[in-house]
Amino acid sequence: MMGTHAAPDRLFYDFCLDDHVPADHLLRQIDHFLDLGSVRRELAGHYSTIGRPSVDPELMIRMLIVGYCFAIRSERRLCEEVHLNLAYRWFCGLGLDGKVPDHSTFSRNRHGRFRQSNILRHLFESVVQRCMMEGLVGGEGFAVDASLIQADANKQRSVRGDKWRLEEIPADAGQAVRDYLAHLDDAAFGAATTVTPKFVSPSDPAAQWTGAQRGPAFFAYATNYLIDTQDAVIVDVEATRAIRQAEVGAARTMIDRTRERFGLHPKRLAGDSAYGAAPMLAWLVKERGIAPHIPVFDKSKREDGTLSRADFTWDDVRNLYVCPTGKTLKTTGKVHDGRTLLYRSSKYDCESCSLKQRCCPKAPHRKIPRDIHEDARDVARALYDTPAFDQSRRERKRVEMLFAHLKRILKLGRLRLRGPCGAHDEFLLAATAQNLRKLAKLRPEPPPCAKPA
Repeated sequence: MMGTHAAPDRLFYDFCLDDHVPADHLLRQIDHFLDLGSVRRELAGHYSTIGRPSVDPELMIRMLIVGYCFAIRSERRLCEEVHLNLAYRWFCGLGLDGKVPDHSTFSRNRHGRFRQSNILRHLFESVVQRCMMEGLVGGEGFAVDASLIQADANKQRSVRGDKWRLEEIPADAGQAVRDYLAHLDDAAFGAATTVTPKFVSPSDPAAQWTGAQRGPAFFAYATNYLIDTQDAVIVDVEATRAIRQAEVGAARTMIDRTRERFGLHPKRLAGDSAYGAAPMLAWLVKERGIAPHIPVFDKSKREDGTLSRADFTWDDVRNLYVCPTGKTLKTTGKVHDGRTLLYRSSKYDCESCSLKQRCCPKAPHRKIPRDIHEDARDVARALYDTPAFDQSRRERKRVEMLFAHLKRILKLGRLRLRGPCGAHDEFLLAATAQNLRKLAKLRPEPPPCAKPA
């Protein structure tokens, strides 16, 4: 006989939600490290002292953490999942019969109190401080990198960059467009470059049209990570346009902000050649005292078989170059284009030189340009073949692993929110989730002792 099952008719249940959340559940481990008391204090001034009580901001923050930790990208779906999942209810403090707020509550608070108080930045930094307390941040070596995240913008609805006019933006433009206008003077967005983009998305003008990934071009933002290489904890994150100038500027911003917020001043910084331009290296070496474990961005090598700048010897004491035959190249001291000195040989020396056809076959004498920050590039070159540089190069891969985790596990391959503020919010929450997961993995809470019989 086939059996059947029906829910028992009971009016009262003896049910403890805490007993049904496994001891090794990720949210139980995260809850051990999460203290939102400071979040409530930061938000207190943004709520009225009279009127009907609002939705608890701690509840919304906890729900957002659930969403980003478990790749629930839609806030509407997040509300449904929290309503149904016992572990999510336990983490959010809802119990069995607590009411889940409507999904529209998140957007109202995101555009209002959350951005006015910069609470998501405060939340991220409080988690970083907890990582420091747990000994996961060494402070000796940092690594920096950027990754492109597709924007919520459609190529078919874009306009050509040369036809985009600020004065034609309607007065009733959406929130993302208003955010774009508010960030026109920001070095990470509007002021990052004067180059006119090929295409502009009217729904998200701050998104950059890019083909940097050697595939079909798309609109994107860049998420910039600064990590401590000891345990790959993200110590800072910044949203920028998807161009190199903005990413390099973000690296400076994050290094300075990390020093100001946490008192961290690394001895070395690892990065790829995008950060190897002379101004950035000079800033690291001369102004911040940080060893640049970064490949130098250098285009001085010639491909036509003639002598390159590396074939000439630099004499720092006499401030001149020495050619392979022993002749000197000197400078007048005039700076060209605000950053380059020209070192010239004597026309008399070059005319009778046996290497002229290999050195300057089409010119009467040889000229060598030298950046005013070339000494900083020399410092980076001297570090290139050292064991410490090789170690930093291996450690830098941890940033790329974090980006892979961000896109594959947390499903942040495409943004859901638009505009600079939307990208900022999503990147901060995702980095916070990654650090919390790191804490749960490396500092797991021991299971509770069994109660005596």
